[in-house]
Amino acid sequence: MNPTSAEARPRRGARGKLINIDNGGTLTDICVIDGDRVHRTKTLTTPHDLSACLLDGLRKAARTVYGTEDLQALLLSTESIRYSTTQGTNALVERKGPRLGVLLGGGLTPKALRDAEGAAELYPALIGVRAVALDAALGGEALEEAAIQAVNTLAASGASRLIVSFAGPGREAAEAALKRRLLRTFPPHLLGALPMLFTHELADDADDVRRTWTAVFNAFLHPAMEHFLYNAEHKLRGLHVQSPLLVFRNDGLAGRVAKTIAVKTYSSGPRGGMEGARALASHYGFSRLLTMDVGGTTTDIGLVEGGVVRATAQGSIEGVQSSFPLCDVVSAGVGGSSIFRVERERLQVGPQSVGSAPGPACFGLGGREATMTDAFLLGGLLDPASYFGGDLKIDVDRARAAVREQVGGPLGLDDDAAVQAMEAAWVRGIAESLRGFAGITPDTTLAAFGGAGPFVACRVADELGVSRVVIPALAAVFSAYGIGFSDVGHQFSAPLPANDDDGLATAMLQVFDRAARSMFGEGASIEDCRLTYALEVADGAGTRTVPLQGTALPAELRQGLAAGARLSLQLTAVKPVPHASITGRFGGAAVPAFSGATRTVLVGSGAGARRAALPLYRVEAQPPGAQAAGPAVLEEAFFTCRIDDGWRFEINDAGDILLSKETTR
Repeated sequence: MNPTSAEARPRRGARGKLINIDNGGTLTDICVIDGDRVHRTKTLTTPHDLSACLLDGLRKAARTVYGTEDLQALLLSTESIRYSTTQGTNALVERKGPRLGVLLGGGLTPKALRDAEGAAELYPALIGVRAVALDAALGGEALEEAAIQAVNTLAASGASRLIVSFAGPGREAAEAALKRRLLRTFPPHLLGALPMLFTHELADDADDVRRTWTAVFNAFLHPAMEHFLYNAEHKLRGLHVQSPLLVFRNDGLAGRVAKTIAVKTYSSGPRGGMEGARALASHYGFSRLLTMDVGGTTTDIGLVEGGVVRATAQGSIEGVQSSFPLCDVVSAGVGGSSIFRVERERLQVGPQSVGSAPGPACFGLGGREATMTDAFLLGGLLDPASYFGGDLKIDVDRARAAVREQVGGPLGLDDDAAVQAMEAAWVRGIAESLRGFAGITPDTTLAAFGGAGPFVACRVADELGVSRVVIPALAAVFSAYGIGFSDVGHQFSAPLPANDDDGLATAMLQVFDRAARSMFGEGASIEDCRLTYALEVADGAGTRTVPLQGTALPAELRQGLAAGARLSLQLTAVKPVPHASITGRFGGAAVPAFSGATRTVLVGSGAGARRAALPLYRVEAQPPGAQAAGPAVLEEAFFTCRIDDGWRFEINDAGDILLSKETTR
C-alpha cells in the first residue's frame, strides 16, 4: 500500500465516485469514495485564491486513484462533488472581513444590538461606530431622506456593505419600501455602490435583534464566500464537470452554489465531522461521543448523545443567537498552527493562527511564529521524512529558532522545557473547551480527528478523566469523509396567517410551492423528495419546534396555544444521494501489533521529562485486531499519535483505532 495515497481498508459502498472536500484555514482535505474503496489526500490551503488549492487537491486525488494526474478522468467519473469550508468560521474567529454598516428603523437601536447576549465583544469588532438609527416618528419622504443621509454617513465612516433592518410587524413592508428608494438613489451598477442586505429577505424571524445579527453575520461572510465559490464553480465547468458543485451547509444538507446563503457556510466543515461522528457513534454504540476536530486554526467541539447531534433551533454564532438552526459546535481558537506568545510572563496560545501562508516556522515558507506543529517537531514526535506523507519537508532548525525566540527566551526555558510548556498550554486550552462545552460523564468517549486531533489525544483524555478515545480510520480527513453522509436538500418556512387549520393550509401551500421550485433547480422532482414538516412556536415561554404529521394543528398544540403566540411552518425537502457506510468492529481476536522502527520522543513532564526511543507503529502495516501498549508512537500518512504510558491501542478490520486506559480495561 502506498502510504502517500493513504487508502483506507475497504469499508464503504456507493454507486459512483463521490468527492468530498473540506477546505480549512491551513489544509484542504479531499476524500474520494469509489465503491468500497476510499482514497484521501491533503493540500495546503491557498488563502489568496481558494480555487487554487481546490484544483491542486483534485489533481492529487486523481494521482491517488489512478497513479497519474488524470484530473479529467476523475471528474468525468464522479457523481457528485460536495464541498465545505471553515473559512467563514475562521474569518469570524480572527475578525477578518468587510467593514459593515447598519441602518436601523422602526425603533430598533444600536444599543439593542450591542446588548444582545454574547455581543459585547462582537459588536465593536464587526459594527463599531458604523450604526445609525432612524427616528421612529419619521415617515414617507422624510424617512426616505433621513435614510439617504444615513447611507452617506455610513459610507463616509468606511462601511463597505450595508444591513438594513426595521423592527416590528410592519418590518417587511417598511424595508421593501425603503429598498425601492435606496436602489433608485444608489443603483448597484454604479462604481462604489454599497451592497445592501434587507433582513426580511434573509430570515422569517419576529425577533428583530436576532434577525439583524443573522444579517450582520451573513454580510460579513458573503464577499469571500461569493468570490471563491463562483470562481471554483467556473473553473470546474471549464473542466467539463458533469455534476454541479454542491456546497455542504451547517444544517447537514448540501445544495448548489446559487442556492446557498453565506451564513449557512459558517461551521459547515465541523458539521461534516459531526455527520461522520453520528454515523460512528451509531455503528459502535457509543452512547455519548464528545468530539474534538483539531485543525490548523481551531479545535471544533461537538457532541453526539443518544445517536443525535446536539443542535439548537436558533444556533449560536460566536456566542450570539441567530435565526437559523445550527449544529451546536464550538470553535475554540486552539489548533496546530495557533500562535504561541508570552504575555506578562504567561504563555498564551491562539486564537491567532499562521494558517497555511506562511504556516508554521518549520514549513520554511517565511513563518517566524512558534506553533504546536513546531513544538511537536522539536520534541521528536514528528519526523521530517514522513510528515504529510513525505510530500512536505519540514525544518527542525527553523522550528527551534521560532520556539527559542517566541517561548524559550522570554520564559528562560531550554528547548525541552519550552516544548513541554507549549504542550501543556495547548492541551489545557483544548481540554477546558471540551469540558466547558459538554461536561464529562462516565460514559463519555472522546473522538479525536482532524490533522492534529490524534497528536496527544491520550493526554487530553487524561486531563478530562476520560478512559476511551476513538480515532477514525479517516481521522485526518474525517470532516471531508463525514460530508459523504449528507443529502441534497433545503429548508423553507412561512408564518401562519392565522393560528388555525386554515392558516396552516395556506402556509403549507406556500412552502410546498417554494420547495418544488427549489428542488427542481437541484435536478429533483418534489415527488422524489423526502418531506418533513414542523411547526415553530414562539410565545412568552420562548421558541420550540413541534413535529407535524398531518394537515391539522396538533391537538396538544391547539389546546395549549397562548394568546399572541406566533406559528411558523417549516418544511425540509431532501433529495437522497449515495452515502458512505461503516463496517468495522472492536473486540475481535487480538493480534500483537508490528513495530519495525523506533522514534526518539520527549515524554513525561516536569523534572521527569526525558527523551526515549519509543516503538513506532505504522497504521497501514497493522493487521486487523492489532494491539499494543504505550508508550509508543502510532503514525499513518497524515496523522501522528503519541500513545502515553498506561494506554493501549486496538486497530480493527476497518482501520478505526480505539485507545483505552489500561487501568480500566
